[in-house]
Amino acid sequence: MKITPTVLTAALAGCLSAFSWPWLWPLFTDPGSSGSMWAVLGMLAFVALPAHAFVFGFGGSPTQLGRAVDVGLLKRIGAWLSAAILTAGAMSLLSAQSLTGA
Repeated sequence: MKITPTVLTAALAGCLSAFSWPWLWPLFTDPGSSGSMWAVLGMLAFVALPAHAFVFGFGGSPTQLGRAVDVGLLKRIGAWLSAAILTAGAMSLLSAQSLTGA
């Protein structure tokens, strides 16, 4: 399967990662082994796989050989991180407003 990443898919993957993080975080504090298994599976499914598929892509051959900088990849990584940060910030603002009753 070939997946060609774009800046938009990278940003959407960042949003998915940021939305899933609050639900994954409690699994890291679970002392049982099942909690750590679910944490690892959740990280793979909602953070690592979308980031790899929609930022780096699958099935494509490298277009540039050597040590040249892949500008498109840098843009996609920036879009992924920016979208994740903005989504996490928006979620924290919304949760803070719901706690204060504003």
